[in-house]
Amino acid sequence: MNIDTTRLEGKVAIVTGAASGIGAATARRLAAEGARVLLTDIQDEVGSDLASDIGNGATFQHCNVVNEADVAAAVQTAVDTWGRLDIVHNNAGFGGVSGPIESTTAEGWSSTLDVLLTSVFFGTKHATPAMRDSGGGSIINTASVCGLRAGIGSHAYTVAKHGVIGLTRSTALELAEYNIRVNAICPGYIATGLSAGRSRSEIDEAEMAERLEKARGWGSDAQAMNRMGEPEDIAAAVAWLASDDSEWVTGTEQVVDGGLLNGRAWRKLPKAITEDRPVRLYAPGSYE
Repeated sequence: MNIDTTRLEGKVAIVTGAASGIGAATARRLAAEGARVLLTDIQDEVGSDLASDIGNGATFQHCNVVNEADVAAAVQTAVDTWGRLDIVHNNAGFGGVSGPIESTTAEGWSSTLDVLLTSVFFGTKHATPAMRDSGGGSIINTASVCGLRAGIGSHAYTVAKHGVIGLTRSTALELAEYNIRVNAICPGYIATGLSAGRSRSEIDEAEMAERLEKARGWGSDAQAMNRMGEPEDIAAAVAWLASDDSEWVTGTEQVVDGGLLNGRAWRKLPKAITEDRPVRLYAPGSYE
């Protein structure tokens, strides 16, 4: 893949949930395209090591996205360090509470929405004045195909991701006045800890690799492109939305799902649909 190493030159970015998965891939991609990147996460050691590995001035700061003060502090750090803020990827997340609605606890429901939705509100809220002072910017929110269709994720996850899309659309209308664009990314099944059923902080690399290999098996069956998505697929889309190449794009949901939402892949359809067959003309009474 060819990467334009100057497309984001001079821009400053914050990525939440940057220690692993989509966040880590995005931090790498933005830095590779020339941006100065502040990685934030609650996995301090992993995040710090990743920032050092990325280089290009990348740095790490602890940030629990459900804590508004942490989010505000991250924005302030970016501005204090580099003098501006151009890009925010509100990405931090987890699988959240699952199960039947009657057994879903209020605590589980609230914690899921706090991490997946309220955090996006905090990120957007505190990025706004910094981006306005910088002359504009791009906010990219990680939603999901679950935000566009029910039956793919749990109740709370589905509701939260619908909320992310709603917040994206609404704030895009307000912030356009300041040349701040707001868009959502809707990934399909991606080879991350979420698909593996465990985070990297819970299991070792060998078990994670084994789980991801299994996930890639069922993930390839579910998506028309015949492979599971990788974090880098999402990072490439985020980088485009972060760049001036998408300067006329705001308030949208960018679906990056390998064709998942379109339905079953052609190779999975019944032979009655996919095989060549002679035309059978309908005649009244011919099927009685």
